[in-house]
Amino acid sequence: MSAATTRSRTPDRLCAEAVDLARAAAEEAAAPGVVGEHSGLVSEGDRVVTHFFECKEPGYRGWRWAVTVVRASRAKIVTLDEAVLLPGPDALLAPEWVPWSERLRPGDMGPGDLLPTDAEDLRLEPGFSGEDEPAPNSAVSEEMAELAEAEDADVTAGPPRNLPTAPSRGSIAAVAEELGMRRARVLSRYGLHAAADRWEEAYGARTPMAQAAPASCVSCGFLTPIGGSLGQAFGVCANEFSPADGRVVSLAYGCGGHSEAAVMPKPPQPAPPVVDETRVDPFPLRPARDSGSVPVADDETAELGHS
Repeated sequence: MSAATTRSRTPDRLCAEAVDLARAAAEEAAAPGVVGEHSGLVSEGDRVVTHFFECKEPGYRGWRWAVTVVRASRAKIVTLDEAVLLPGPDALLAPEWVPWSERLRPGDMGPGDLLPTDAEDLRLEPGFSGEDEPAPNSAVSEEMAELAEAEDADVTAGPPRNLPTAPSRGSIAAVAEELGMRRARVLSRYGLHAAADRWEEAYGARTPMAQAAPASCVSCGFLTPIGGSLGQAFGVCANEFSPADGRVVSLAYGCGGHSEAAVMPKPPQPAPPVVDETRVDPFPLRPARDSGSVPVADDETAELGHS
C-alpha cells in the first residue's frame, strides 16, 4: 500500500476539526432550524473531508447535509468546497423513474389526451399504399377494368374516361379500401396475437363467469360477429344485462345472460300405461278358507247343532 493511499484514508486533522465551519455552511444552504447534530465525517482524499449533519426537514427522513471542506498543501486555513443534501443509507427515496410509455396503463387516457405511437411499434405494419400494380391474371387487371367500364356505361352519363371523377371500381385500391387495408399502418401478426391474448384473458373460457355459464357465446343470440381473422374466435356482446356488454368476447366465453338460459324446460310427462293382452291373471270368485280371522272348524254340522 502506497503512502498516498494511506494518507487519503486518514482524515486530515485540521479538516476534521472544522465542524463549526461545515455547520455554518449547511445552515446557510438550508432553512433555519433544519440542520441537526453532527453525524460523522469521511475522508475523500488528501486534505479533503466531508462532514455529515442530520436533516430535520419534514419529508426527508434519513437524509443528511454533506459539507465538504478542503485545505491546501502546507496551509493552515480550511476552506469550504460544497454543501449539499444527500440521502443516507436508510433514507426515504422516491421510486425509480419510469418512462411515460411504460407507466401508461389501459384506461389512463382521457378526453383531449394524445398517445403517439412509436414508428417501430411491433403491433403495426405498413398498410397498402396503392402503388402496387395488379398481376396480369388478377381480377382487377386491365381486361377486367375494361369489362367494368362497359358495365358502368349503362348506369353513367358516359364512359368513365369522360367523367370528372373516374369511378374506382375494378381497381386494387378500391378492393383494399373496402377491406380496410388502405391505411398508413395496419395490425401486424404480433398485434393480432397480442390483442387475442388480451381479450381471451379478460373474457375467455377460463374466467369464473364462463365456467359457471349454462352455455357459451357461440350459441347466444346476443353475439354480434366481427370481421377479419379475429372473427373466427371472437365477437361483440350486445346484451345490456351481461357483464361483457359492448366488449369483445371469446366464442367460448359465457355468462348467465345467455339468450337461451331463461327457456324453461318442459314438465316431464308420465309414460302411457302398458296393457298386456296376452297374459291372464286369475281372480278368485270366493275368498280362501284360511283368509279370515276365525279358524275354520272341521265339522260344520257340529257347529250348527244338527244330529
